[in-house]
Amino acid sequence: MSTSTFYHQSVLLHEAVDALNIQKDGVYVDGTFGGGGHSKEILKRLGEKGKLIVFDHDEDAWKNLPDDERILLVKENFQYLKRFLRLHNFPKVNGILADLGVSSFQFDTAERGFSTRFDAELDMRMDRRLPLTAKEVVQTYKEKELQSIFEKYGEVRNAKTLAHAIVNSPNRSSIHTINDFKAAIDVCIKGNPNRYLAQVFQALRIEVNGELEVLKTFLKQAGECLLPEGRLAIITFHSLEDKLVKTYMKKGDFEKEVEKDEYGRPLKAHSLKVLPDVLPSEEEIKYNPRSRSARLRIAEKMTEYK
Repeated sequence: MSTSTFYHQSVLLHEAVDALNIQKDGVYVDGTFGGGGHSKEILKRLGEKGKLIVFDHDEDAWKNLPDDERILLVKENFQYLKRFLRLHNFPKVNGILADLGVSSFQFDTAERGFSTRFDAELDMRMDRRLPLTAKEVVQTYKEKELQSIFEKYGEVRNAKTLAHAIVNSPNRSSIHTINDFKAAIDVCIKGNPNRYLAQVFQALRIEVNGELEVLKTFLKQAGECLLPEGRLAIITFHSLEDKLVKTYMKKGDFEKEVEKDEYGRPLKAHSLKVLPDVLPSEEEIKYNPRSRSARLRIAEKMTEYK
């Protein structure tokens, strides 16, 4: 049995790969390889001359690479999409897929520090080659910085109180582990403790990995790297990333309003056509509860854009 069997239960597996409209001899990208579930399904549908380029900066994911000549692993974050596609002589591709969820493996591996269920070092790095950890954020960020992170990335209602409690904790410099951190903020927890901690941990994880800025960088490049009629399929899991994906697919930018001329026509042409989004079925949610918040957004490169 392969390592990836235990790694992750791919969300919207067939729906996401269906969305790519696989051409047997096409070139495709899986921007978030992880356990390789989506990639394996893509490979099933590719012919002998097809190609799959996979990105992942998590060394645990690299162990899941199947022995297949059609697959190429890039050991980097998908924000470097354009650079590495050019490097490997595939500047334009037929489809790009990204699953933005933290994998079950990452959540279930205690030492990664992603889950509130275990005690481990406050780490939360997707790429362990990077220097910033959640521990450093908690120990060194100023009160206003922490408040901003918890408000923007976790939508924590009492973010100001939480930030104040962390900065003024008598044991702040000794907060090294998940249990240390939970003990330091225990007095701030409002409502359902599990939900509250999930919001706080989400905020720290997004900050440590620069997730939203990375996503913006990736999306801008993805539109450019698609061939005409190529498909972009993105699985989102929370409102912050979903808004970015939705806005980019619709407008080609991240501004709320598109600039228009005096006749109401967009000043900036947009190359993508939005297709209907897809939600998990009740059956999938039943056997994989982590799919509950997932949404698959799909767009197609219009033929007039080269």
